[in-house]
Amino acid sequence: MEALIPVLNKLQDVFSTVGSDTIQLPQIVVVGTQSSGKSSVLESLVGRDFLPRGAGIVTRRPLVLQLVHVSPQDKSRMVGEEGVPRDAEEWGKFLHAKGKVYTDFQEIRREIENETDRISGTNKGISHDPIHLRIFSPQVVTLTCVDLPGITKVPVGDQPEDIETQIRDIVLRYISNPNSIILAVTAANTDLATSEALKMAKEADPEGRRTLAVLTKLDLMDQGTDAVDVLLGRVIPVKLGIIGLVNRSQLDIKNNKPIDEAVKDEASFLQKRYPSLASRNGTPYLAKTLNRLLMHHIRECLPELKTRVNVLASQFQSLLNSFGEPIEDKMEMEMERRGLGDVGVNVERPDCGKLLLQIITKFASAYCCTIEGTSKNIETTELCGGARICYIFHETFSKALESVGPLEGLTTLDILTAIRNATGPRPALFVPEVSFELLVKRQIKRLEEPGLRCVELVHEELQRIIQYCGTQQEMLRFPKLHERIVDVVTTLLRKRLPVTNCMVENLVCIELAYINTKHPDFTEVQLIHKTLTEPLEDFKKKEQRTDIKEGSAFNAGPYPTPLGSPQNTPHGMLQRGVNLLPEVPTQTPIKKLSPKEQRDCDVIERLIKSYFLIVRKNIQDSVPKAIMHFLVNNVRDNLQSELVSALYKTVEFELLLSESPHIAARRKEASEMLQALQRASQIIGEVRETHLW
Repeated sequence: MEALIPVLNKLQDVFSTVGSDTIQLPQIVVVGTQSSGKSSVLESLVGRDFLPRGAGIVTRRPLVLQLVHVSPQDKSRMVGEEGVPRDAEEWGKFLHAKGKVYTDFQEIRREIENETDRISGTNKGISHDPIHLRIFSPQVVTLTCVDLPGITKVPVGDQPEDIETQIRDIVLRYISNPNSIILAVTAANTDLATSEALKMAKEADPEGRRTLAVLTKLDLMDQGTDAVDVLLGRVIPVKLGIIGLVNRSQLDIKNNKPIDEAVKDEASFLQKRYPSLASRNGTPYLAKTLNRLLMHHIRECLPELKTRVNVLASQFQSLLNSFGEPIEDKMEMEMERRGLGDVGVNVERPDCGKLLLQIITKFASAYCCTIEGTSKNIETTELCGGARICYIFHETFSKALESVGPLEGLTTLDILTAIRNATGPRPALFVPEVSFELLVKRQIKRLEEPGLRCVELVHEELQRIIQYCGTQQEMLRFPKLHERIVDVVTTLLRKRLPVTNCMVENLVCIELAYINTKHPDFTEVQLIHKTLTEPLEDFKKKEQRTDIKEGSAFNAGPYPTPLGSPQNTPHGMLQRGVNLLPEVPTQTPIKKLSPKEQRDCDVIERLIKSYFLIVRKNIQDSVPKAIMHFLVNNVRDNLQSELVSALYKTVEFELLLSESPHIAARRKEASEMLQALQRASQIIGEVRETHLW
């Protein structure tokens, strides 16, 4: 069991080096209000004066104190291996001052003060960065404690207004660790029910399984009172117990009273005032209790700790692999292998070309896989790549075409005007075919805009895939290379865009170039032919009925009254027998159409609608095919060759493969953490199963 605490100390040293809170190690956390005697308790456990003293807040940074019991055999080994002076009985080491051994405890105190001032300032400021101190002595019990700043309410000096909140956050950060033991220190001359230390301990440990209470300053209680009920847990029960202590007074400290004498006086006081409780109170009993609690706590935490370390080591190994090896290191290794160390010859960087080709190939493969839908990391939150292009073709483009109506923007008057213009000066016996071609071409031309918009949407999606594939670790690692790849692919897409647009425009122009009235689907012609061969007698009867109803076109028509008519001419200037033609209208007059005119308009409308739907179906089928051939497939097939021809240039290797400082820093952090975890796993592995029981 005694071997467990040194193992814990080694683990703390390992993780303190990398400054990580990833692993929560078992430790004893000392909590109490300002001037409650926390530092005195620690000094009593060590048996030496080494902590800063003074009025007000003195402990302004967490102090991780590792006490190591040293046997004569251990001392002889350390003298040879760690540079410890032969005449030293007790000594200390700071983690921030590696290799330096402190044999003077006054010097240890000054180093704590200097290190505190360096981070927290000289005017009562606090900091959460811990100081790590290890003390080796044959007089101590092996322990690991954390001394925290005292809980205070009112800011002094340079302390901020929220000093209470800051200290509270620091305390909770340490005692919330489920692997910690809370040592709640309270002065005996205060009411235990008002103890801030016990209150915070209860917040972090509601069940009280890892809280031990310490009652200091038993000798300063009011005359006629004692702490028997408190020490027996009758006032506030504490599962792990309540231990009473007698601290040195301020006068004793000024007079440099030795701690061993203070411990003797404490034992005498307890025997005199609390004879029945003397064996379960005092500094020696506290040290043994803490040692026992910590060892049992470590025994419970060690299996879970071992699993946690192994899992994290695997995660950080994967993270480090994703960052790749530094280019400089690989280059130096290759140079040494070739024997070109310091020759001074300008040699091409051996692995750069290979690495560059690998990155280009990986990007091109990821880009093509995203289009084909065979990517390993399939997006589940939104459509991307080929799926989005499919949606554009069959949803967005199809709906856009369907919204273009066959007769949209075309009125009956427009059709009638086109028919009349197509016949020239001669009245038409049949519906002129020219008017049909003129009007249907006008409607077909309107299909060009949705096609060009479809090309634009597919181009945007191909551009978007670049960013999607650019989230690969290699792209983040080499930002210059990422920028150049984006430029090359963007240029390739931009180069294919006019070609694709031209092809879509040509598809519409092809439809406009030849109106195929013999198209197999153009069945409307047969129905119209039947309409046109209607018996002439029926047609004449309709004409006569119309003439009787509406009268002459000149007399009953909507044309304006002639300027020379008797209504607008002064009396006697013109005779009624004279009839001048009215002004020629610029537009066809609005009137009720004759049956023949109505029939002609209906025929043209039916022809336009039928032929337009045929053309729209062709465009709906041919535009996606053109986009796939001229844009998507062309980019997919030529992407890698374009990237290689544009980027694989020896003179640009160094620029393109210049690593991001952020990635380099993250690789360094991951490497250090991995080494710490591997070292921790090795340390835990050295603990034999027999040590656990």
